[in-house]
Amino acid sequence: MEISDELLCLFSAEVSDDGDRYVVEVPRREVETGAVESGGTYRVALISAAGEDGTATDDEEVETPPDQPQPPVEPGEVRYVEIEDIGKQGDGIARVERGYVIIVPGADIGERVKIEVTEVKSNFAVGEILDESV
Repeated sequence: MEISDELLCLFSAEVSDDGDRYVVEVPRREVETGAVESGGTYRVALISAAGEDGTATDDEEVETPPDQPQPPVEPGEVRYVEIEDIGKQGDGIARVERGYVIIVPGADIGERVKIEVTEVKSNFAVGEILDESV
């Protein structure tokens, strides 16, 4: 799949029923970091997170039991993150929805970087920097 250079942010979300309409919520972090503006109008693309039968696709690793909250990122997902901290081994640490941690080797505190999620575990993910000039 080709991803447009116009992509502002990428995240996983549920579609919820709100009476006479359906709602896809944008994570607060995307607004707070300036990726999108409240009240703005945007084009939205929806991509299924599962195969046609509702199960994970072959390239997805599902390590979290179904009764536990699922990680808010998926392997291969591209998103913009802000590095908030440095881990004990010197890697950048970003936090996304629900405080979920993404470890970004080679990133420094305060940087906003475009990453690709390369590994997903139940309590953290690892991302590779795609572009440091965001």
